[in-house]
Amino acid sequence: MRNVLVTGGSRGLGLGIAQCLARCGFQVIALARQMSDSFSTAQAEIAAEGIGRLEFHAFDLSQVAEIPAQARMLRQQFGPFYGLVNNAGLGTPGILSNMPDGDIAQLLRLNVEAPLVLTKYMLRSMMTAREGRVVNITSIVASTGYSGMSAYSATKAAMTGFTRSLAREVGPLGITVNAVAPGFVDTAMTSELTSAHRAQIARRSAMARLPEVADVAAAVEFLFSENAKNITGTVMTVDAGNTA
Repeated sequence: MRNVLVTGGSRGLGLGIAQCLARCGFQVIALARQMSDSFSTAQAEIAAEGIGRLEFHAFDLSQVAEIPAQARMLRQQFGPFYGLVNNAGLGTPGILSNMPDGDIAQLLRLNVEAPLVLTKYMLRSMMTAREGRVVNITSIVASTGYSGMSAYSATKAAMTGFTRSLAREVGPLGITVNAVAPGFVDTAMTSELTSAHRAQIARRSAMARLPEVADVAAAVEFLFSENAKNITGTVMTVDAGNTA
């Protein structure tokens, strides 16, 4: 059973992705600071289905200096890794001129530095096996922009550039690297939006609705499938036509 690491996999979008991949037959290790009740429920459901597995590993990705040791620990415990989904991230809003420098540094650390360093170390078993999949969860705001989210948008744009360049680096080794850019999805990160604001976003979309967690998870599932073996360096947008 192939191992896949999903960061921020204990709740919300990350948990949806983790469940989806486990149901495809992967052993998915969800990495997050702490386990949630929804994760425990999902883990029991996956175990009962008997197709894949859902495991948990506690770690705070903001502790960037500890990432190499954690990567070694994961390989020792679970064996080589076939895939990585860089999903964990902060969505801290704020007008740049008023945003505390500490908040900006925290966004850059967790949304850019941590996934780059983690990918560096998780790639090694994929490079040895000459196969693997990396999927980075970005956002439509990386290309569209959004008022009050300039720092966040910058981090997601950075991940898009990382995706395209890394795809060229590791492509000859049989590893694909892609990104999925969700629109506004109903998760904890968008919980601050009012119902009126959500309705306004939905009206702007070609489908007149917001995408769901399952839609984003299905895109990740496709990129992990054999049907996507020759797709790399791309950004797949899942936004119900918000950017159409």
